[in-house]
Amino acid sequence: MGKLDGKVAIITGSTSGMGRDTAYLFAKEGAKVVVTGRNEERAKAAVDKIKADGGEAIYVIADTSDLDSPQKIFDATMEAYGTVDILFNNAGMISMKPITELSVEEFVQVMNVNLTSAFILTKLCAPVMKEKGEGHIINTSSVAGCSAHWGPIAYCTSKHAMNGLTKAMALELGPEIHVNGIQPGAIMTAMFDEAGGPVVDFMTSRSPLGRVGQGSEIATVALFLATSDSSFVDGQLLRVDGGVDC
Repeated sequence: MGKLDGKVAIITGSTSGMGRDTAYLFAKEGAKVVVTGRNEERAKAAVDKIKADGGEAIYVIADTSDLDSPQKIFDATMEAYGTVDILFNNAGMISMKPITELSVEEFVQVMNVNLTSAFILTKLCAPVMKEKGEGHIINTSSVAGCSAHWGPIAYCTSKHAMNGLTKAMALELGPEIHVNGIQPGAIMTAMFDEAGGPVVDFMTSRSPLGRVGQGSEIATVALFLATSDSSFVDGQLLRVDGGVDC
């Protein structure tokens, strides 16, 4: 018997990295998983693997910089499964440009992906969870939401905002819905690769563990936050960063 038997979980940004590893783990634990992302080939491959391993999943092609995408994801979930129990707002985007080179359009794009789409999708899913009397919402923040040392300006701003959004959601949506955030450090993902070698080296050198984390190490924390194992955890931001501030 799995920890998520009978549950429906939406995981945005789940065609690669942390989101994909979480989709695999949630499906293994019995959840019906809604995989979302921009690349249909990767989305189909993720769903095919889940089904081959005996799980259940669908995919929705959605670009969360487009603020119509949360409605598309929600509608597809309700059509397929009729409900939602877990929402993992995980889709993310990084821009490495400094403020003097960053356009307003790119700043807004980062905010849409990292923050605004999560707000909209939560607005859509929360009434369903409230009516059921239970739900779990997990937001991906970052160590860049703790200090400006850890990220460029658009990304850093979006993650500081995500921290506030997480706490405000928890306050407003309780007691039925638990809302918590995960603050990853250096995790081996395509987005982290995009940040470049100097960032990887800096983050690794600051960790007592001396290494980059794996997506599966975020997935296990997400599973904890998606179950009754975290029954008295709410409005919290869990750093999963290899101890970079020790």
